[in-house]
Amino acid sequence: MTSVRLPGRSAAVDSGEHGLLLGVDFGGTKMAVGVADGQGRLLAHERVPTHAEQGAPQALERALTLAAKLVAAHGGTVDAAGIASPGVVRPDGIDLAPNVPGWERLRLAEAVRARLGVATVAVDNDLNAAALAELRLGALRDADPGLVVGLGTGVAAAVTVRGTVLAGHHGAAGEIGYAVSGTPWPGTMLELEFSGRALDGLAAELGVAGGAAGLADRSGAPGALRAALLTRLDELARHLVTCCLLLDPQRVVLVGGMAGSELIRGLLTDRLTEVLPHRPELVLSRFADDAALLGAVTLAREAVPAQV
Repeated sequence: MTSVRLPGRSAAVDSGEHGLLLGVDFGGTKMAVGVADGQGRLLAHERVPTHAEQGAPQALERALTLAAKLVAAHGGTVDAAGIASPGVVRPDGIDLAPNVPGWERLRLAEAVRARLGVATVAVDNDLNAAALAELRLGALRDADPGLVVGLGTGVAAAVTVRGTVLAGHHGAAGEIGYAVSGTPWPGTMLELEFSGRALDGLAAELGVAGGAAGLADRSGAPGALRAALLTRLDELARHLVTCCLLLDPQRVVLVGGMAGSELIRGLLTDRLTEVLPHRPELVLSRFADDAALLGAVTLAREAVPAQV
């Protein structure tokens, strides 16, 4: 278990007239839980592995236990909680979240209310939460439209226009992991070609230790490894080109573990530059692995009922 203190007020500082805010970021590989003051400034957070292979109930239970511990350590009451989750969240379940068995049956807001006694709970897709953090705190504060691309266990995107994250008719806007790739029709899903999990598999096939990160580290020079990585990355680049042509974003923000690879960012930038008539600025999120957690806290802050 890793405990990290992020910039903000000291945990010893009283939260003032407002209570605490709670943020939870559920991911296919890891989960992060944080508490913040009433202004949304993180006091502390902890990150733990998801253990996806052990199923959804144990992941939810461990996250809620950690949340209760952090809240108790900082005292006070929780005014609101924000939850970032893979997939499309409905009141009675979650769609399009295949990486943790049983995740589709969870009722996250209901579980948080029951376990922690928090009346106000806001839940959104994890990449939408990351995009909200970029809008309010990060690289999209001065950019419109914006596109956030998540390169983590899976692959997805989020669209921001005029200060709002677009949800789409079914709440599934940006689920590009389901985009069609390869031939013959219908080929396969983009997420099965390029994602952290897909590249972990490719690294294993090629005998490269360290999974996706190890493959990226060893693909800097021309050769078989670089060629294999490029074949997969070019599938992602084609879909990002289409996204950019459709949206014409001012800025594209990359988040997630694979976004930290200079090689992957450089190759994507080269491909967008080569073919787009109007190339957006492509940047790495300054929040590292914490964009979705900060977005969850922002969800909580914006969900607090206005004081009369």
